[in-house]
Formats: sequence, structure tokens, C-alpha cells
Amino acid sequence: MGLSTHSGDGGARRRLLAPPSLLDGFVGAVSLLGAAGFLVAMVGTAWPPATHVVVWPVVFLAVAALVGEVKPLPITRDDEPVETMSTSGPFVLALVAVGGVGIAVLIQALASLTDDLLHRRSVTKSAFNTAQYTLSVLAARMVFSWLTGIPFFAGPLTVELQHLGPLLAAGVAMVLVNRLLVAVVVAIVTSQSVWTTVRDDARFVTATHVVLLCIGAVAAIVAGDGVAVLFLLIPPVIAVYLTAAAAVRHAHQASHDPLTGLGNRDRLSRGLDSLHAVAQRTHAGGPGLVLIDLDHFKDINDTLGHPVGDLLLQQVAERLSTALDDEDLVHRLGGDEFAVIVDGDLVETQLVAHALLASLEAPMRIGELELLVRASAGVACAPHHGADTETLMKNADIALYQAKLERDRISTYSALFDVNTVERLQLLADLRAALDTGQLGVAFQPQVDLATRQTVGVEALIRWEHPTRGPVAPDDFIPLAENSGLIAELTAYVLDTALRALAGWREEGHDLRMAVNLSARHLSDLALPRQVHDALTRHHIPPGALVLEVTETGILADPARVDVVIAALRRLGVAIAVDDYGTGHASLSYLKRLEVDELKVDRSFVSDMGRDHHDFIIVRSTIALARDLGLRVIAEGIEDEGTALTLRGLGCGVGQGYHLGRPTTPELIQVRMDDERRVTTTPGSP
Repeated sequence: MGLSTHSGDGGARRRLLAPPSLLDGFVGAVSLLGAAGFLVAMVGTAWPPATHVVVWPVVFLAVAALVGEVKPLPITRDDEPVETMSTSGPFVLALVAVGGVGIAVLIQALASLTDDLLHRRSVTKSAFNTAQYTLSVLAARMVFSWLTGIPFFAGPLTVELQHLGPLLAAGVAMVLVNRLLVAVVVAIVTSQSVWTTVRDDARFVTATHVVLLCIGAVAAIVAGDGVAVLFLLIPPVIAVYLTAAAAVRHAHQASHDPLTGLGNRDRLSRGLDSLHAVAQRTHAGGPGLVLIDLDHFKDINDTLGHPVGDLLLQQVAERLSTALDDEDLVHRLGGDEFAVIVDGDLVETQLVAHALLASLEAPMRIGELELLVRASAGVACAPHHGADTETLMKNADIALYQAKLERDRISTYSALFDVNTVERLQLLADLRAALDTGQLGVAFQPQVDLATRQTVGVEALIRWEHPTRGPVAPDDFIPLAENSGLIAELTAYVLDTALRALAGWREEGHDLRMAVNLSARHLSDLALPRQVHDALTRHHIPPGALVLEVTETGILADPARVDVVIAALRRLGVAIAVDDYGTGHASLSYLKRLEVDELKVDRSFVSDMGRDHHDFIIVRSTIALARDLGLRVIAEGIEDEGTALTLRGLGCGVGQGYHLGRPTTPELIQVRMDDERRVTTTPGSP
């Protein structure tokens, strides 16, 4: 094993932790010592006449050593294929006895140099590799000579059975010197002890070395019988290669995601464990962890099919790997969740998180489809957010949950999230139960014609009366529903309840519009138009009586699919309203692109328009814009008569707010409309 061989670190990058002078000094010393040993071997060897050398067996062993060096065995560590082992060793060992120390050193040096040239290694690495191999061969010959009494520089030898033990001992010495020299380099680079490095190496390569040394000993014994017998060693060597290749293949399967080829959860844990150990020894910051979860991926699988979802995941994996320029750092944990190890502190980890999400911004093409993928990220970094792998992963997951909940896209872990997470998880469990136990209800707020003061529509508003907490605000549980997948059930419940109430009012002769809110997540659901169609059909409601309210944020969340969904809803005849208009950051171009029917001016502008001139201008401009575009305009948050009159004077047709009517029950809405009808039909009424 040369300096080019690397020991695995679980896919995480290692810093150069040692002073370069220490590493350079050791490599230089070994290189000089090896060069001196090579010269001694070349000069001191009693080179025999060619007629005294068993030529073809030596040629066979030399070729085998060369092939073994350039075609090393892959070695796995902790189910990771992260190292290679040269198989030149057994044949060089045989040459130590069969050809003598000079031939063995020369052949090993040529094999090492050939491999270094093929892999374009630097002069420094090549010099070290050749030197440490030379020293290993010299150590082997020294042990062999000591145990057999054969002179160190003696020439070719016919190996007998009594030489077998000394030859195996020589092989052990060769392996130990080789591994020890490389272990010192690894120890310097990683700041761990040489003993730790040697011990870790022994765990993974001892069995393979035993097999190879046995092959080398057999080769030395049968070399005297001619090259034909040596060819019988080829099948066992091939078997070793095939066994190693199968082990690497199985190790890769055990540690990698089969769909994307990225590392899996086990590999992520090993990578974090490795970097945690390095950080603790060196008192450095890190490692960092970024968890990434795709937004609305379930909708893609449900509507476009799992094959499209799989292709999308593969493209996401490629984007993330390209963003880091290192596939080993990126892992897929399952579904649409990815994880990235960062060998750095919190600032570096946050920068990586931004770079990863930025890499997903460009559309992804799947066949004829062009899909926009958005994602959220949770960031945690040791030691502040966890001194071990388990804690770090847990806290990164909490940060990811917070990012999805707050729609921040990227969230860094805070201890405050722990309390919030426990409470929200309990609230989520209660919400699931509420759907089954009838705790949820729907209230209806009147929408009033500001000229006639007649109710022309109502907005359906979900309400939750918790058995112990009391009323739970929609702002507290709607985000939970969106991020847990419950939003579809909530929307279906509100839609069905609202249309049932509307059907009852229509039977009584009241022609109203019913407004129902759509969450940003549900707005991207390509199955929504079919759900709306079925609900309208079930309650015998004409599509024009239903207004679905969307927010600017929802429109921008996934523009490609939102366009498709809204277009399908409009083909049904359902009206589309932009809720909370003016509070988002959207371009006005979406009003033209989506062809909406209604604008709702947000209460934050309406409630203060009598006191804040800027709010007044915004409301006035919005009403004018809506009228010029041929849209209905509804003002929310009307709290007093003066505001209602001002809005009417500006041309606003419909208003909504506590001054005009609070959210109430279907029965009280029925009473209200009955009263309005009696007033309008009474002679002399206005």
C-alpha cells in the first residue's frame, strides 16, 4: 500500500491537521532512506550469470508483481469501499527467496514506478511509494536471512519446505514495515496515534494479507518446478480478486441508496462519527449537517406517478452533488429527504445550505415536463448543536421542521425549537384526532354590498374548539396541517361543509357566493380540480357560486403547477380570488397570467386607511387597478362606518369585517338573509 492509498473517513473530507513541515520531513526521510537501501541492494547483490537463474519462473513472478501493483484489490472498511491493496506483495515475497534481494527490490521498484506513472502521481508521492516498498522488501530479506542463515546478498535459491516458515515470517515483516510507514503518514495527517492507525488497518486487511502471503510462499516453493506449475496459482489469485470485488459490491449496496447512488443513512452516521472524532481530538468546530426536504414532492408522486418522482430525485441528487463538487458528502435518507455533511463550522454550514438550495432553483426537465423544485433546509453544527451524531441529526431535523413551519426555507437549530416542537407535535396529534371526533367547525363571515348593505356572499372559516385548550387559532394549526399532509383533509372538510350550507341557503331562495380558502400547499395539488368538481356535483352547486381564495405566497410557491391547477379550476367555472392582496412580493404580471376574478384588499391596509395616508393611497390604487382589469374587489377588515363609506366612495363594491358582520353559524346567516329579504320586500323600505 503506497502513499496514494487512502483510508476511509466515511465520505467526509479531512483537513490537513498536521504542520506541513512534519509530514514533509517524514516523507523526505523515508524517501532518502529507501533510495539508499535501493543502491545498497543493487551494489551489494551478487548478481549471478543469467544461465544460473531460473529465468522463466522469475519472469512470471516479475510480471505477476507488475500486474498486481497496477491492478490492486479493493478493500472495504465498515461496509465502505475506501481502500485498495496491491497484490504485488506475494510475488515479490517469492522473489526475495527465488531471485535474491537485488531482483526482488528491482522488480518491486519497477512495479511501483509503473503504477505511479499510470496514475500520474507527483514525484514526492512516487518517491515515497518506491522507498517504502524498497524498505519493506529489505526487511523481508533481512528476516529471511536471519532465520535461514542464508547470506543477505546471496543469489537465487531453490526454496525447500524447510524455508516455508522463515519465508512467511519474512512476508509478515514486509507487510508490517509497509503498513507502519504509511500509518505514520496517516497519523500525522489526522493527528491520531500510529497505534490507532495500525490497529484500524489490521481490522480490515489482516485476512487478505494472510491469503496473499500464503500464495507467495506457495509460489516460491513451486517456482523450482517450472513456470507451468506457477500458472496454477492464477485461479486462486483470480478468486481473491472476485471475492474482493463481490465484497465491495455488497458493501456499496449496503451503504448507498439504490436509486440515486448517494450514501444512505448508515453511511451518513459513519461520516459524522469520523468527523466528530477528528474534531474532538483537535478541538476544532464542526462537523455541520444540512438536512434538505423537497416541498410538495408527494403531489408529484400522486399526480405524475412514481417513475417521474424517481427521475426527479435523481436530478436533485445530481444537482446537490454538483453544488458541492463531492458526491461523497451528499446522502439520501429516504423519500425526498437528503443530508449533507459539512467539514466546517456553523458559518460554513450555513453557506453550504444556501448553495444547495440555490442549485435547485433552475427548472428540471423530465421528458416533456418542466418542473420547479423548491426545498427547505435545517442546519445544525457541532459542538453547539450536538456533541454526537445522534443529537446533531435530531437537532438538524428539528431545524428542518421549523423551516417548513415558518416557510423560511433555511432554519438553523435553536434550543427554543425543542419546546415548540414538543408542543406542536402534541397539537398535531390532537388535530388528527379532531378530524375524527368532530371538534372542527366552520364559521361564515358575511360579505356585504357596500351600496345596498345586502349580503352577497360569505367566507367559510375553519374553527377548532379544543377540549382542553379551548379555541385554537387557525394560524396555529393550519401550518401544522400543511406540513404534515393533513391540509388536504382539512380543505375537503371545509369545502364539503361550506357547500352543504350553501345548498341549504339556496333551497331557501338565497343566491350567494361561497368563498373557501386554499392553502399554498393544496394550491399545488393537481388532484384539487377533481376534488372540487366532485364536491360541487354532490351538493348540486353551480361552479360560479364558489370562489376559491388563494394568496400571493401560494401562487409563487410552485408557479408551474399553480398555473395548471388554477386553469383547470377556471375551466370548471369556479371563480378565483387573490386573498391578502398587497402583502406578498409578487409581480403584478401574475394577475394577467392567471386571469383571476377577484381581489381582496388586505385588512392591514383597510383598517388604518382613515389614519394613514399611505394605506389610503394603496387601497385607492388597488381598487382602481381591480376595476380597470374588470375584477371584483372586496375590502377586508372594515371596523367602522366611516371606513365603509370611504370604500364605497372609492368604488369598492363589497366589504367584509366586524362592522358588517362577525363570523357566525349557518343558522344565524340564514336569519340574517331572511331579515334582509323582509326589509327589501316591505313597502316603503329603502
